[in-house]
Amino acid sequence: MNAKVNISNRAGASFPVRRMDFEFGEVPRYWAANDAGLTHFMTTLSALFPEGEQYFVDSTRAVHKHPKLSDPDLQREISAFIGQEAMHSKEHLAFNSSAQSYGYDIRTMEQQTGKVIRTGTKILTTLLKPFGVTKEMIDLTGTCALEHFTAVIAAELLQNKDVQAMFNDSTMHQLWMWHAVEENEHKAVVFDVYTAIYGNGLKAYTMRAIAMIIAMGLIFMTQSYFTAQLMKIDGKLTWKDSKYMLKFMYARKGFMTRQIPELLDFFRPNFHPNDSDTDQLLADWKLKLGL
Repeated sequence: MNAKVNISNRAGASFPVRRMDFEFGEVPRYWAANDAGLTHFMTTLSALFPEGEQYFVDSTRAVHKHPKLSDPDLQREISAFIGQEAMHSKEHLAFNSSAQSYGYDIRTMEQQTGKVIRTGTKILTTLLKPFGVTKEMIDLTGTCALEHFTAVIAAELLQNKDVQAMFNDSTMHQLWMWHAVEENEHKAVVFDVYTAIYGNGLKAYTMRAIAMIIAMGLIFMTQSYFTAQLMKIDGKLTWKDSKYMLKFMYARKGFMTRQIPELLDFFRPNFHPNDSDTDQLLADWKLKLGL
């Protein structure tokens, strides 16, 4: 692995916090299948992570002292979740900064992502306050929805050899595979926090269903807009230069469309993230990556 790894499990959680230090100085301009469209699609996903994962951390920290979360095992999981997400934010910030050298203003995209999150949660808080819905509940249910989205994408990365083959740079391959492993390690933590506080009743279910619909819409619009911006910077915002990426991601068996059934699984009233068993997949990849 092209990164220094320092593993800490002092919290005694079921998964560790790994401190990573990737070097992005030699990452080529088009590191995904040597294609501008695919590279920019993945780069703009990375642009969403720093602010998005800080939102996850803030949402969980805001409720971690709730009396219904007194179970010491769950508290250890929360601490490890926060540690992993903080590390994801750190490494994607480092990659995003390296992309600036190619003339891509990823920092502005990060800031715009934060604005989308803050504006969306502010509007929802105002609209739903008369129904007894707090900002803490909105933030936590939004985090549940987005954590499911990232876990599903991560599992697809780990099990689909066609998707893995698009990485023509070893550092980027290792960054995304490490991130994918950890997203599945902690995929149930926030959901367990949410249900411990708010239960599994109609109100809790309705809120998480609404959160998933809104989150998916905002992600699609924001990430697509960012991708178009980067393609425009390279003078490649054309059908010719975009069609491979669009087919790879959104064709009938594309990377994103293949995940629709699992994303929709979130709407089952009795859904739980661990219904999808990725234990063996994670064990194989941790061995492969030296984690």
